[in-house]
Amino acid sequence: MGADAVELSVPAPGGQTRTVRVSSPDRIYFPDIGLTKLDLARYYQSVGEPITRALRARPCMLHRFPKGTTGKKVHQKKLPAGAPDWVETVDVYFPRYSRIVQELCVTEPAAVLWAVQMATVEFHPWNSRRAEPAQPPSLRSPAQPPSLRSPAQPPSLRSPGIERPDEWRIDLDPMPDCDFARVRRVAHLVHEVLDELGITGYPKTSGGHGLHVYVRIEPDYEFTDVRRAAHAFGAEVARRSAGEATVTWWRKDRDPSSVFVDFNQNARDHTMAAAYSVRATPRATVSTPITWDEIDDVEPDDFTVATVPERLGRLGDLHEPIDDVAYRLDTLLEWDDRDTADH
Repeated sequence: MGADAVELSVPAPGGQTRTVRVSSPDRIYFPDIGLTKLDLARYYQSVGEPITRALRARPCMLHRFPKGTTGKKVHQKKLPAGAPDWVETVDVYFPRYSRIVQELCVTEPAAVLWAVQMATVEFHPWNSRRAEPAQPPSLRSPAQPPSLRSPAQPPSLRSPGIERPDEWRIDLDPMPDCDFARVRRVAHLVHEVLDELGITGYPKTSGGHGLHVYVRIEPDYEFTDVRRAAHAFGAEVARRSAGEATVTWWRKDRDPSSVFVDFNQNARDHTMAAAYSVRATPRATVSTPITWDEIDDVEPDDFTVATVPERLGRLGDLHEPIDDVAYRLDTLLEWDDRDTADH
């Protein structure tokens, strides 16, 4: 009989240490590879710093699997009951239900481990952060005209709240008959257009069979604006792709061998798996930061809980610099106005 619980020590703010208790550590979560709940917790412990950076201060939906990944999945927006007082939350208003929900808001690695204790396998954050204290006057940049590229303030000083996204997400979602070679070709077009705009994008695997690219943006736009900009960008990629990419909205109208540039992932309350999040796949794949130079070589199943910690130790967090520069969407919004006028 296995242990009833295992206690894991996790670094905490101020040089302190949290102890997170993992119950039922021997419960099998991934039967194809024999991966247990404790194995999952230890993986998240090993990537605690970078996944906290990816989730920091964002409302986070949890994909929980109380009976393992072959059992029922629970999409959890509301923070599960029983959280210790150091687990932080953010209030999210859902107009459809006229309801405010407290969602997990990760601010330290122990919160990730606590969520794993609550049967979380996947972490799906918003592309906006909760409001933080006002920026001290001495740290503010001088007034300057809007530009495509501007220095990013530290997240804690530049987050007006969850209704103002600070991240634009490019989701390359392959249709059922699309091979990964086509996803790679479309990714190169994404890189090409971003370069022409003077924007740095940070690619990662989805953990499935697609690719994601994240761009840090100034939090001066509403969700509808970011979605419009994302659509205009996707339409430009599609125009250059000779039919390999599409922004066609209705799935039934898409070429089943195309790559859908899913601009709607930038809508309010739409979430994607975070960098370093495990996915509920048979091999326990991980959504993993990669370099643009790796696009032609990576395979969708290369990165798993078994391989990512070593890669992280060797390369570091490839998404760590994402907060160094934030970009404006003015040009893309002009493209959207142009495309709308053309129709």
